[in-house]
Amino acid sequence: MDRNTRTLIVVLVALAAAGVATFGVARVLKSRPVVEREIAHTYVVAASHTLSVGAMVTPGDVKLIAWPERTPLPGAFAKIEDVVNRGVVAQVLENEPITPGKLAPVGGGAGLPPTIPTGMRALSVRVNEVVGVAGFVVPGTHVDVCVTLADGIGTATRVVVSNVQVLTAGTRYDQEKSKSGEPIPTSVVTLLLTPEDAGRVVLASNQGQLMLTLRNPLDAEPTSTTPIRTANLFGGAAPPQEPPANRPVRPRPVVMAPLVVAPPPPPPPKPYTVEAIRGARRTEETVK
Repeated sequence: MDRNTRTLIVVLVALAAAGVATFGVARVLKSRPVVEREIAHTYVVAASHTLSVGAMVTPGDVKLIAWPERTPLPGAFAKIEDVVNRGVVAQVLENEPITPGKLAPVGGGAGLPPTIPTGMRALSVRVNEVVGVAGFVVPGTHVDVCVTLADGIGTATRVVVSNVQVLTAGTRYDQEKSKSGEPIPTSVVTLLLTPEDAGRVVLASNQGQLMLTLRNPLDAEPTSTTPIRTANLFGGAAPPQEPPANRPVRPRPVVMAPLVVAPPPPPPPKPYTVEAIRGARRTEETVK
C-alpha cells in the first residue's frame, strides 16, 4: 500500500467519525427539553388598528398588550377605560401603545378642535387650484400667505403671515389621502394661526386677493419682504411711500429767495443842439 492510499483512508475515516459525532450531538440536543424563562411584563393599552386624527376612541379601537416591565413606557395607559371617549390628536398606528400626547384631554371631544394648541386659532380660507398650489397644500404642510391689494400709492403684493401650518384641506377623507403625497383638489384649507395673524388674514381676504406659497418643512425662517409694486416688475424705482397715518408729518421749511432790488434806469441822453445865426438873431436848434 503506497503513501497516497494510506492518506486517503485516514481522511475518509476522519470524515466518517466527524459525521457520526455530529449526528449524535444533534440527537442529544434535540431530545433535551426546551427551557423557557418567563420575563416580567405588564399590560398597556395599544391600538387595534390605525387611528386617524380627529377620531373618537371606542372600546373596539384598543386592546391590552404585554410590555416588558424592565423597559417601562412613560405615560402608557394600563386600563382601556382611561382612553375611551377621547379624541385622537396625533395618528396612532396599529399595535402602537397609546400615550397621553396622542389623545385630547378628557372632555375635549373629537374632530378638529382638540388638535388646536392652546392660544392658537384655526381659520379656513377659500382657495382654488391656483391659490392652493395645484392641490399640494395638504394637512401638515407649511405656507406663506400673500395678499395683493390697492393702496393709496398703487397695487402692491406682500406677505401677510409666514410659516403657517395647514391643519386640513377639504374633508377628513382628503386628510387620509394626503399621506401618500397625492395632491388634494379642494376649495377650502384650514390654517393654524395666532389670534393676531388670524385678524391679518381676515382683513387681507376682505381687502384683496389671497395667494398661498408652499414652503419646505425644514425652512422655519420667517419671511420678511417689502411690498412688490407694479413699477418693480419693469425694473423701475418704486414711488415714494406715504408716511403712516399715525405718524405726524413734519412740514418742510420754506426757504425764501433773497429780494433783489433792480437798479434805476440810466437817464436819457441829452439831445444834440446846433447854434444857428440868422442876421442879428442867434438861436439853438435841436437836431433830430
